[in-house]
Amino acid sequence: MRLILTADWQLGKGFGSVPPDAGALLRRARLDGVARIAALATERRADAVLVAGDVFDHAAPTDETLRRMLGALAGFSGPWVLLPGNHDPALPESAWTRLARLGLPPNLHLADRAAPIAIGEAAVLPAPLSRRHEAADLTAWFDAAETPGARFRIGLAHGAVEGLLPEGADALNPIARDRAERARLDLLALGDWHGTLQAGPRAWYPGTPEPDRFRANAPGAVLLATLRDGAPPEVERIETARHPWRRATLTLAPGLDPAAEIEPLLAPGPAGGEPMIRLDVAGVCDLAAHAALSEAAEAARARALHLALDETALSLTPSDADLSAIAAAGFVRDAADRLAALLEGPEAATARRALAHLHALAEERRE
Repeated sequence: MRLILTADWQLGKGFGSVPPDAGALLRRARLDGVARIAALATERRADAVLVAGDVFDHAAPTDETLRRMLGALAGFSGPWVLLPGNHDPALPESAWTRLARLGLPPNLHLADRAAPIAIGEAAVLPAPLSRRHEAADLTAWFDAAETPGARFRIGLAHGAVEGLLPEGADALNPIARDRAERARLDLLALGDWHGTLQAGPRAWYPGTPEPDRFRANAPGAVLLATLRDGAPPEVERIETARHPWRRATLTLAPGLDPAAEIEPLLAPGPAGGEPMIRLDVAGVCDLAAHAALSEAAEAARARALHLALDETALSLTPSDADLSAIAAAGFVRDAADRLAALLEGPEAATARRALAHLHALAEERRE
């Protein structure tokens, strides 16, 4: 049996921390990503697609989002199983009740009850969330669940496997570390951790198919799991991201070319989209080197969906040539000297921007 595992689509996500135009493209990319998953499932002859929670970013997505998702699912005629997660719990009035009223295609299964769902030769045991946070392990019922006639037992859950995720990860919605073994599962498909992560011999987080943060935890993929009698699943990771999120540190030094350092970050995603980039700049530089950095960043912004520079760790040390280029004497030079004196204090960021602006104006005058 071949299954596509995915989770954490978070359709309708706001992306309030990025510019509005980029946010709109990221929201559309998530819907387009569902269509790519459907095409992939068809191409790889999957028997079903399992979505382990957080299909939507919140409990009240727009009607347009609901309808567009249904349209994207149409690209795969096999079974879809969608699980409510902590962002889109199965409330009395929710995205799930609204979807049901819209009229569901016969191959779409809403896993909004703790009851087995028959999918071909398999029984899917879901652990839907009916509120954002649970203190109890909702997968506990898997252990005693009867699945007569099923060749494979598959768990579907959304939460934190106990003792697995890094310190600081959400400790609510717990899942026992040995649930797959206790419940005699052939596979436990998990959501909530936004990157690909193996949680045991038969347990996997596929992660989100479209990254949504600058975290190096292997997001931007789905998993193709092949089940055979008695054996752990064979799992293949398949890259799906349209807009990869990349974070890097650039340490400025004499002779370094910022444009050459930024260039590798501009490679398109697996699905051909522009990247989201955060560049943390460190080191020591003069105003001329800082101008080269600014020029390289502006050129890169034309090829990135969004590029953010963090210069908190950068020490700007104007050379005598820099200050003379701004002005050899007079009130402008006095202002430049005063700004240079502020570079080691609490107003360093403002002083850095002001000096860079004065230097740029001086360069424009010379041109």
